[in-house]
Amino acid sequence: MKNVNEHRYTRAKERVENLKSFYQSLIAYCVVIPVLIYINHRTTDIPWAIFPAVGWGFGLFSLWMTAYGHNPIFGKDWEERKIQEFMNDKEF
Repeated sequence: MKNVNEHRYTRAKERVENLKSFYQSLIAYCVVIPVLIYINHRTTDIPWAIFPAVGWGFGLFSLWMTAYGHNPIFGKDWEERKIQEFMNDKEF
């Protein structure tokens, strides 16, 4: 029972860290991107601010998927299934 609780605590702590990272990046995005858009507007007619906004947006989307447990490639429980598979494998 103690191992189960330790495992659950470790997973919960990891999820909290992922959420924290997502929210920190979201706040930074909401502060920095408008500043870049303002600088872009004041300096040139070329809309270069779209590139950091889109690039950072993809990274933010990836953090969101990690924080909330979405993984379209491996599925929700893929990691747990693989761990159990390797633990049950006699040759491993």
